[in-house]
Amino acid sequence: MILDWLHRIPAPLVQVWLTISAAAIGYLIGSVNPAALVARVRGTDLRLVGSGNPGATNAARAFGWRTGVFVGALDVVKGYVPVFVFMHFGAHLPALVAGVCAVLGHISSPFLRGRGGKGVATSLGAVLALQPWCAIPVLAVFALGMLATRRVGLASVTAAVVLAPAVFALGGDILDVLFAAILSAIVVLRHWRNIREVAAISR
Repeated sequence: MILDWLHRIPAPLVQVWLTISAAAIGYLIGSVNPAALVARVRGTDLRLVGSGNPGATNAARAFGWRTGVFVGALDVVKGYVPVFVFMHFGAHLPALVAGVCAVLGHISSPFLRGRGGKGVATSLGAVLALQPWCAIPVLAVFALGMLATRRVGLASVTAAVVLAPAVFALGGDILDVLFAAILSAIVVLRHWRNIREVAAISR
């Protein structure tokens, strides 16, 4: 009876419902901040450590590189899971919306009063669910950026810049490329202060 009723729902309405659901689910998953949770368990306020940012890099500063890697891996999973699940059920557009919203949840978590991380690892996870091979050029550029600048923020920006071209080169359609471009823009904007600081120093 229920399945018969569901089959009668017009396809556009189903797409709208899936997209709205994907946005809510993605944002909720992204809003859970592993760095803040780890810091709370250890009795530390990350706002008072390093950059004050509740992300993997600052968690590494506060608790060591192993904790930073652990937090970063969880951030990747946050971006990967919602995109993978919706892609698994053939919901392409909702999957992309879920990925973008997971990153938005990460950078503006309601559980942290609108604060959050920079969105790098969560963006990587979202793209990995869509185009796993993108990890190779993106991580290669990130590694080169680290070697050249010794700054995680700048290395992240350089990796973000090649994200959309990498998705295009690997056969992504226009929605996939737009998805990657939006994630790249978010990462660059979240690192804008870092970019301005380096520009000021270089003068």
